[in-house]
Amino acid sequence: MRQKIRIRVGWLLAGALLTLVHVTVAADTASQLPKSYVETITTSDSRTISFEMVFIPGGSFLMGSPPSEAGRQDHEGPPYPVKLDAFYLCTTEATLDLFLWYYQETVCENKDALAREKTKAGGMDGVNAITGATPVYGDMTMGYGEKHPAIGMSWQNAMFFCEWLAKKTGRKYRLPTEAEWEYACRADTSTAFSFGNDPNQLGDFTWYKGNAKSEPHEVARKKPNAWGLYDMLGNVHEWVYDFYSPAAYQEAAKKNPAINPKGPASGTVHVARGGDYTSTAEALRCAARNFEEMWWHSDDPQIPKSKWWLPNMDFIGFRVARSIEKENK
Repeated sequence: MRQKIRIRVGWLLAGALLTLVHVTVAADTASQLPKSYVETITTSDSRTISFEMVFIPGGSFLMGSPPSEAGRQDHEGPPYPVKLDAFYLCTTEATLDLFLWYYQETVCENKDALAREKTKAGGMDGVNAITGATPVYGDMTMGYGEKHPAIGMSWQNAMFFCEWLAKKTGRKYRLPTEAEWEYACRADTSTAFSFGNDPNQLGDFTWYKGNAKSEPHEVARKKPNAWGLYDMLGNVHEWVYDFYSPAAYQEAAKKNPAINPKGPASGTVHVARGGDYTSTAEALRCAARNFEEMWWHSDDPQIPKSKWWLPNMDFIGFRVARSIEKENK
């Protein structure tokens, strides 16, 4: 077990409730949509937590990797054309400070029991019947500071965070789809990495096996890609909306183009993108895919395993996307 400097973040769980949400925008006069905006949450004790969202223009791209790309895996192909609507994406991975506020507001000691009762009464899915996570086993921060990425949550937990944030702000926050994630990561490029094909440049843009010293780092400490997005490659894996299937691209390629694809309609595990601080260069390509594995639950002592937490798994996080509301909404 590696040693970590444990940073006190107890004030984040001190009991203050979120009382005010507002948005600061930088207007894009050309399109009437802001190129970016800062979402700021103010607590009852006057603390603020902010994150920046950047406009991702709609467009088309070729999703996946060509057979000639070094490190390519079979499930990254065949490459297929995708057309996407515009959306917003957070410039960083979700950070611990905001995720801890979500946890404080939504945690329920008896949530699993309540979910089971609702399932018996009305046939509802037990997890979806209750909004928010059960108490975490161990230290949710894993010793990291408030501007480190939030880590160790299940896909289900990341989804509920987005629902909580959407209710707080009145905006359509959600996880990005796998296609949206790759499109934003590429930032209008078709090379292995958003900065080109030279893995020797990775150290300028990402935390990975070659420079991370076996732990994740604070967000936005490296260069962003051309669309202003930090840590799309490395640092921590990022949950996306889609179920995983090794044949997903084969199915999607039957459509020409695939318009706003959301992956398979059903499945048992979900896709995670971007690689992490332990990844090699080949695993950090824009097209590289990963997915949830059972060993991610190995440190959870609960029987059955928690639907909400992946204890000690400090390599998995997420970032939020936002749908663009129609003019009449």
